[in-house]
Amino acid sequence: MDTGIGREEKLSAAKLHMTQYVVAAVMLVLGIGLWRLQVLGSDNYKVLAEQNRVRKVPVLAPRGKIFDREGRIIVDNYPSVSCYLLRDQQQKLEADLPLISGGLHIPVDQIEADLKRFQYAPKYQSIPLKQDITPDEQAFIEAHRNELPELETLDEQRRLYPRDGFAAHMIGYVGEISENDLNEEKYAAYSPGDVVGKSGVEEAYDSVLRGVDGSRDVIVNSHGKEVGTLGQEMATPGKDLRLTLDLDLQMAAEKALEGKIGAIVAMDPHTGEILAMVSRPTYDPNEFAVRLTKAYWKSINEDPNHPMMNKALQAQLAPGSTFKVIMTLAGLQENVAQDMHVVCNGGATFYGHFFGCDKHHGSVDIHNALPYSCDTFYYTLAAKLGIDKIAAYGHSVGMGMKTGIDLPDEQVGVMPSEPWKLKTLHDKWYAGDTISVGIGQGFDEATPIQLARALSGIASGGALVRPHVLLPGQISESQQTAIEQTYTGSGAARIPITTENWQTITDDMANVLSPIGTAAEAHLEGVDFAGKTGTADVISGRKKGTADKSTIPNAWFVGMTPRRNPDIVVAVLWEHGYWGNNSAKLAAQVINAYVTKQRSKAGNLMRYASAPKTDGVGQPVAKHEDAPVGLGGSAPATPTGQ
Repeated sequence: MDTGIGREEKLSAAKLHMTQYVVAAVMLVLGIGLWRLQVLGSDNYKVLAEQNRVRKVPVLAPRGKIFDREGRIIVDNYPSVSCYLLRDQQQKLEADLPLISGGLHIPVDQIEADLKRFQYAPKYQSIPLKQDITPDEQAFIEAHRNELPELETLDEQRRLYPRDGFAAHMIGYVGEISENDLNEEKYAAYSPGDVVGKSGVEEAYDSVLRGVDGSRDVIVNSHGKEVGTLGQEMATPGKDLRLTLDLDLQMAAEKALEGKIGAIVAMDPHTGEILAMVSRPTYDPNEFAVRLTKAYWKSINEDPNHPMMNKALQAQLAPGSTFKVIMTLAGLQENVAQDMHVVCNGGATFYGHFFGCDKHHGSVDIHNALPYSCDTFYYTLAAKLGIDKIAAYGHSVGMGMKTGIDLPDEQVGVMPSEPWKLKTLHDKWYAGDTISVGIGQGFDEATPIQLARALSGIASGGALVRPHVLLPGQISESQQTAIEQTYTGSGAARIPITTENWQTITDDMANVLSPIGTAAEAHLEGVDFAGKTGTADVISGRKKGTADKSTIPNAWFVGMTPRRNPDIVVAVLWEHGYWGNNSAKLAAQVINAYVTKQRSKAGNLMRYASAPKTDGVGQPVAKHEDAPVGLGGSAPATPTGQ
């Protein structure tokens, strides 16, 4: 019996020791866990606790406003409130969706789509639910703070653009940055949800216009309601910008092109400042300033006339007879055209093929070839010059090159040549190709801005300038350099042209607006108005009297005043406008608006007092070596000799 009792006591002691070891191990584990929570994880949990008490609310910087050259506002901002969904709130969002949908007038499936789109984004990133909410919707959010702490409002400054797409292609629009944008180097400093410029000035000068956002540290209660403020970092507004645009000329250009398809661009050839730029059809940038609807995007995206395209910079089409000014330059500078005399009987045969002319012009020489716009003369001149010389002079005036204007997506056009055709079309150059190029057809392609710059450069005695839309002196040198490196082109250059040839070409362009010229109907009494029409066949060919508008030729005109050292050049493209004189009448409206405005300014009356008198056949009586001084007080440019 004693033996049994001792054995039981011995076994109980072993169990006791085992229990002590287990308890000690558990206490050790708990102690380590407590030490990790209170020591190692203290900073992390302190941050989490602070986030439950303090919320950082962004203060969005308003974008800089945009003004015209005279300080008249074009693009403004207006105060707006947007609603965001905070995902760091411990709420069952799915259960709240019907209530949120009803209060904010958003379909449930749209909210679910937004949640799905942001499912992989960090939890601290809020989801934009609805922009520019109404006062009733703001009241709904405030009334349901306790039930819907995940809803937050944010004050914003939203873009307000002119109505009816006024100057839309030049100004551009803003929108939320896309995932593709974030992958580009120039958007490295941007974050998801940022609003950026998407086209035009808004895109080109986005870094200047957007400013720097600030933030507020606010105290919130357990329901997410703001109860106090700890501090604030002020936002830095974006810089206001003044454009070269003249609202008066822009309105004249918009009115001239209303209801048509095409583009008008007006430029100061002395400085390259863009005075007006219109593209039709247009779009409403205000539709992009809030949430773009699928219906509106579909309507403009599927429009065959491409309202989103800035045709002034992007429409690459055959320039037609406007190219004959460049042909005249080449012919005179190469001493080929001075003594050329052609009898036009409605066309001529070259290399076994008959090339037609619109009229029987009879005897044609260098002095009436441009006013008549005689195809037969320029066919012959093209055959004498050859494609190499034609291409060389085309390149000298910027054909087939970007101008370098400070706007995105400018197109390059085409100045065809033997190497170009071999590289692009993998085909050799045929002699007949040269004949078509001579009248601005065939493979020729140009944009309105290219033609405006090229022809005004010739009229300015050979001075080619770089077009731009921002008035100088508003941004730093480093920013200006960055813009010029972004939007590269042929830039400033000199065209080879002698004084005599310069005078011949500009006088001939003035006679285009005389009674013998193709643009006689666009003549402006008392204005030294010069230019060149162009009627360019489309690919399907010209068809008179047809109901198929796509076969009607494109109508071009490039005009300027005065004829030499002009102060303004206006290029007009009217797609399917038929004859170039139709576009000349549109340009005349812009030129007239410009001259009327300048004449109203004291001290500038003599510049536009009258046009030079002509003789019975439209030839100027004098060569105008004493052309009047320009508006800025500068003397006429001296042409570059060759």
